[in-house]
Amino acid sequence: MNSRKLSMLLAAAIALTAAGCGSSDSSGSSGAGNAPTASSSSSGAAAGGEAPVSITVNCMPPKTNAAQRTTFEEDIAAFQKQYPYITISKATDAFPCYEPRTFEAKLAGGELETVFYVNFPNVGRLMADGQAADITPYTSELKTFADYNSSLDLFKKDGKVYGLPTDGYGMGLVYNKEVFTKAGLDPNTPPKTWAEVQAAAKKIAGLGAGYVGFGEYSGNNVGGWHFSASLYGRGGSVITDDGTKAAFNTPEGKAVLENLKQMRWADNSMGSRLYIDWPALMKAMGAGKMGMMLGAPDVLISLRNDFGGKFENYAVTAQPEAKALFNGGAGYMINPKSTPEQIKAGLKWIEFEFLTPGKGQLDYVRAKGADLTVGQPYPDLYGADTPSGQAVVELRKANANIDAAQFAGWVEGSKGIPAKAEPGPYAQEIYKVLDTPMSAVLTRQDANIDQLLADAETKVNSLLASKG
Repeated sequence: MNSRKLSMLLAAAIALTAAGCGSSDSSGSSGAGNAPTASSSSSGAAAGGEAPVSITVNCMPPKTNAAQRTTFEEDIAAFQKQYPYITISKATDAFPCYEPRTFEAKLAGGELETVFYVNFPNVGRLMADGQAADITPYTSELKTFADYNSSLDLFKKDGKVYGLPTDGYGMGLVYNKEVFTKAGLDPNTPPKTWAEVQAAAKKIAGLGAGYVGFGEYSGNNVGGWHFSASLYGRGGSVITDDGTKAAFNTPEGKAVLENLKQMRWADNSMGSRLYIDWPALMKAMGAGKMGMMLGAPDVLISLRNDFGGKFENYAVTAQPEAKALFNGGAGYMINPKSTPEQIKAGLKWIEFEFLTPGKGQLDYVRAKGADLTVGQPYPDLYGADTPSGQAVVELRKANANIDAAQFAGWVEGSKGIPAKAEPGPYAQEIYKVLDTPMSAVLTRQDANIDQLLADAETKVNSLLASKG
């Protein structure tokens, strides 16, 4: 889960009802939005000798997201104009973009889209189960492929490539510069260690009623999500590398809870309110009296757009003492029943819409004109020294309508820290279990951390065993 991406993971925004995936169109999909289609390319060979091919896609922004829906539809039309032999016969916009409970049924029934959205925790399972096409033979046709950073590794298995990341984030420490100043803290030198976070939180809480030094989640799976992010930062893991056992009942896991317990009960710097779901903590941060929280850089945009925060008051720096960064995000894979022609066409759509500087999600000129934020350091998909990476940075700078300095501490401080993916395909179930120890240390002064971790370990082991 993630900040923009709990917003985007909750709002991930967008799609999966059914659409046919064969070379012939399928129209039996309730709730599916019909995409604009090329008018005459579906009959006869297209110019240049390419045979006509039809594909379907998902994760189209819903009508309730008018601005992004419009740009998506514009992009479909522009894509089909550029590739007149390719018809996007249907784009689905049901929620969510990826639904594990119906995925296998849709795949077996031939109703899964040609190009489908997947969040990072599920990539490994889909590759292992043969539920995504091997795109390795076709990656040489992608102009941007060679420029990918290490996020691409999530989509590799046994030397083969099964998908392309299109979004990603790493955790950091979000803080309110105005609150720092009021507490006598220097907003230009935010905390770099958890001891410094604790000390700063105490000063902020000392400002008086309503001020909270550090905020944290405690329920609705987001508590477990943030426990995982903190655990990764301390060098721990949620599950073993083979995905069969819990791995958080360790000194690192204990340190996460001990730190929160200390701030909550000894320092009284976390206040007494529980932030059970994602909007609750964001609303509190946006209100202007909270000093710090863990979050990805996109949190700043959401605070501005969705929670009434004064954008200029916030900044994000590197996660304190991080040995690994919780890495969430999403990408796209291709239906394994697709023909080679459909695979190639699907990859062209992914590259056009998500990976090409100046187009699709990276069309910063259009985004600026639509008063969408430009200048934040994500999505982070390419190596800094690659042509694509440099082009994206230059376009962002040229069209920025926000202060990139608010993200500079995160950009510089996170360099070289390895990314670590969410804990497997059952991450959400695991997060639900881990909500309990997070909630307990924030509600009970006598919470027994060793027992809480042991109980959670037993539950997660049972969960993983039941999944086979």
